[in-house]
Amino acid sequence: MTESIGTERVSDWVEVTQTMIDQFAEATGDHQFIHVDPERAAQTPFGGTIAHGFLSLSLMPMLAAKTDAPKIAGVKMGVNYGGNKVRFLTPVRSGKRVRGRFKLLRFIERKPGVWEQVQEYTLEIEGEEKPALIAEWIALIYV
Repeated sequence: MTESIGTERVSDWVEVTQTMIDQFAEATGDHQFIHVDPERAAQTPFGGTIAHGFLSLSLMPMLAAKTDAPKIAGVKMGVNYGGNKVRFLTPVRSGKRVRGRFKLLRFIERKPGVWEQVQEYTLEIEGEEKPALIAEWIALIYV
């Protein structure tokens, strides 16, 4: 995997639907009108409903699976360890398509059988100049 450091992989496009946003609101209890009330949200500078920032962040595993990333032999499991930084830059409007851009920054063995993987995750919005978010995310890979 260390030979992939610096390599960038890009996922397929995925539409962020109002149904996804509503289901995320139900799961998290975050029913702020800018997410779930199209009429009121239309009166804001966003011009309509927007995805929760944490919904955008949570798309990371699904989008990562939609890349051609090399598989690590012998993996038993991978777990989220946390983020060094996350910045929400541009709201994702309902109905927009997004894709993940992943860049492997670090892959080091922490102890025998446990590897730390650090990736930069950029969520791009189709037709937008600025990304929705940029995150530096850490996962532990158990082999």
